[in-house]
Amino acid sequence: MTEPRNDDYKEKYRPDETTLDKQVEDVLGETSLEKLYGFDKPGAQPGAAGAPAPNRGLLRGAVKGKVTALKRDDVFVDLGDKNQGIAPVTQFEQVMVGDEIEFVVERYDRDEDLYILSKKGAVAQSVSWESLEVGQVVEGTVTGMNKGGLELQIKTLRAFMPSGQVDVNFVKDISVLIGQRMTVEVARVDRDKKNLIVSRRAILERDKEQAREKLMTEMGEGQVRRGIVRTVMDYGAFVDLGGVDGLLHVSEMSHRRIRNPKDMVTEGDVVEVKITKIDPETGKISLSLKQAMADPWSDASARYAVGTSVTARVARVEGFGAFLEVEEGIEGLLPVSEMSYQRIRHPADVVKVGDTLKVVVLNMDPTQHKLTFSLKQAGPDPWSEVADRYPLHSVQSAKVTRVVDFGAFCELEPGIEGLCHISELAPNRVRTANDAVTVGQDVKVRVLEVDKDKRRVSLSIKRASEPAPAPVAAAAPAAEPAKKKKRPQLRGGLDF
Repeated sequence: MTEPRNDDYKEKYRPDETTLDKQVEDVLGETSLEKLYGFDKPGAQPGAAGAPAPNRGLLRGAVKGKVTALKRDDVFVDLGDKNQGIAPVTQFEQVMVGDEIEFVVERYDRDEDLYILSKKGAVAQSVSWESLEVGQVVEGTVTGMNKGGLELQIKTLRAFMPSGQVDVNFVKDISVLIGQRMTVEVARVDRDKKNLIVSRRAILERDKEQAREKLMTEMGEGQVRRGIVRTVMDYGAFVDLGGVDGLLHVSEMSHRRIRNPKDMVTEGDVVEVKITKIDPETGKISLSLKQAMADPWSDASARYAVGTSVTARVARVEGFGAFLEVEEGIEGLLPVSEMSYQRIRHPADVVKVGDTLKVVVLNMDPTQHKLTFSLKQAGPDPWSEVADRYPLHSVQSAKVTRVVDFGAFCELEPGIEGLCHISELAPNRVRTANDAVTVGQDVKVRVLEVDKDKRRVSLSIKRASEPAPAPVAAAAPAAEPAKKKKRPQLRGGLDF
């Protein structure tokens, strides 16, 4: 990529003529700076006595020359037609004999017969009405504030900076700049009226663009860089990486789910972000805060092995269950079927956002970032001793919880329900279960069967009032058949 010339930047970011005309017209009109500041009075122009006399017919403004020699502090330049110049070596980052460079004439030294030059784009060492050119960079001190802008002292000259040329961004109170020394660019020169208009904004925009292009060549996808949060929007935040802004989307702010970016960052925060994508065509940069952090799922399988009891916070409640957060960035699902041993209508009947629960890990898949919990298995299983609490043929109190076509479910205790078949609802034959019982009705039931392994209990309402069946007597063991006596046997094999 070819590095742009400094002059290209100057042309690109030079104040728009139409805008500048309006800014100056609003403040000056036809008035000169001398009248505006009161310099038209005798002796009022600062440095008037020391101002160099104009050198009519000699070189002035922008010139081009060839470097002929380099000394420790000076660069000697051939300007053509036997004109020689000298410029400070400190204005050059790199210079060699034979280089052709653009300069600005500051003044002519008659004693040495040399033109005192400044490298074009560098801060001029001396300033005079004869040497000033549009685009020249000079230094000055803000001495006051006038309607619509700032007053500056630049060497022996007074200059005006419209408020729109003070900064790239809007400055609410420009009076805070009074007394500061700053580098500015000459935007307009009117030698007849002695009006000098300068711009700081052009310098800042040019520096920002140069820094941006330099930074763009240095940055690459996968790099982790430090930046400052400039703007926070509903969908994310813009982070300044040092002259280049990148978008930190809300989905890339944290390993955990967040809805409002302001819950994570605020303007002015310093953050470490990872560059995930650079679009060479548009220059857009995508950033990630969470990818710059350690991935909590990398060793989660060791911390949350299947069967482990953990404490988790309810983050969200859905119709099919609830999402629990065990640590920042790690969430798992608590299905509605694992919330309770008893049937529930909606997860919100059992848990709410912010609740802290003791749960057991049922499944862990670190690759897919999936984790499943059980709340009911974290407590005692009410079915473990159900046969002892509800013996066969015992009569119990229950509540009808559901009525279905084939019967009714009756709750013996939270987590333990039994089925009363339609044929066991009433002594007489019923057409539908609703003809015999209603939801919420308290009933007496007899336990007909208990299957702990299948978690089933069979009940009967109609038999609850009947006497308990007599216990079946144990059958007596069958007597052994009598052994047949052997008849005595005579010798010779005969018997009686």
